[in-house]
Amino acid sequence: MEKTKIIIVDDHQLFRKGLRLLLETIPEFEITGEASNGEELIDLLGEQNANVILMDISMPVLDGIEATARALEIDPGLNIIALSMYGEEDYYYRMTEAGAKGFLLKDSDISEVRDAIFTVSRGGTYFSQQLLQNVIRKIKYRESEQKSAKLSKREKEILLKICEGLSNHEIADALYISKRTVDKHRANLLEKTGSKNTASLILYAIRNKLIEI
Repeated sequence: MEKTKIIIVDDHQLFRKGLRLLLETIPEFEITGEASNGEELIDLLGEQNANVILMDISMPVLDGIEATARALEIDPGLNIIALSMYGEEDYYYRMTEAGAKGFLLKDSDISEVRDAIFTVSRGGTYFSQQLLQNVIRKIKYRESEQKSAKLSKREKEILLKICEGLSNHEIADALYISKRTVDKHRANLLEKTGSKNTASLILYAIRNKLIEI
């Protein structure tokens, strides 16, 4: 079985080394590199392959938001998980817009980090439940952002299934419709809600109270 290749990006060396030691105990993972800021990551991508990047948000030289956008321009197949601390909730929407597929608090248990890596490397999206509670409690939205798009009943059903982590094939089976229909509805959802990816859709659903967590 091919290992999941991971790069850790964080400006605190002690945190990077500690996380690396923990991840190296998991046979399915291979750490291919480390970077202390976004600029180092961009340079590293030309030398090392990776499936998943664990990306700190607040870093000197080049922060995680810009580094995520630039990294995905280089390799659109990268799966980026944001590493967050309490109080950084204002950055979550910017990270999803940049292309992040997952969010973890830095004090997460290693088992949750493992689950998040497995999930995003297989095409899914991962949000720490504790983090989602922080998002609901702390993020302040502009008035224009609070206006909910008019979604059809079917679109709401599909959005709920997306939030449950189902793939388009699984949604099609669950709702007894074709995958092409699901593909079309997902594209419409992205356009109507102004979302760029699945992570943005999930945050949209939470913000507009379409799902409960």
